[in-house]
Amino acid sequence: MDFAASTLGPEAMYKLLTGIVVPRPIAWVTTLSPGGGVNLAPFSAFTFVSNKPPMVGINVGRKAGVMKDTGNNIHATGEFVVNIPDETMIEPVHLSAVEYPPEVSEAELLGLPVAPSTHIRTPRLADAPISMECRFHRAITFGDTGSEFMVGEVIAFHIRDGLCVNGKIDTAKLRPICRLGGPNYALLGEIITMKPIVQAAKTVVTPA
Repeated sequence: MDFAASTLGPEAMYKLLTGIVVPRPIAWVTTLSPGGGVNLAPFSAFTFVSNKPPMVGINVGRKAGVMKDTGNNIHATGEFVVNIPDETMIEPVHLSAVEYPPEVSEAELLGLPVAPSTHIRTPRLADAPISMECRFHRAITFGDTGSEFMVGEVIAFHIRDGLCVNGKIDTAKLRPICRLGGPNYALLGEIITMKPIVQAAKTVVTPA
């Protein structure tokens, strides 16, 4: 199968790309609505963009030209929290993607307890194994649909006891979930450990 990208509309292209770019980590983002409710939404277009200072980014799309509540809240308050869900949270993660009016608190609706953050007003999810308090850094608009890649500087980490060992997250204990195409998710599966890259480089045979 071969075809030009220009033959697909935005929705068809979204379905195609979300099946190609897999697996994707999930940022379960809490923000504060204008009325003070805790908005909660999952974003699988999520990555880290800098380690000093630590920064993470999510892609916030628009529907029918209207920015999602998460994006509006981040622009209004200048802050958000990225919560990392584990495999016990697949159902509420999925249900939190339902579009509700801005005044509805998804965290409250789904019975998810929140806890105060230490540096910002926006609360974190109390049961999430990892939460990152973020201050909004900048947004960059991409494409014809007006999606914004929103970057925040991480100013505080909340990590469940036992997950961080020698400065590294024990991924097996974290038990993260990932997003696939459609209403599909995946778990961690088998972990394959390779040699550290410095040691691996020594085994590479240099051509004469």
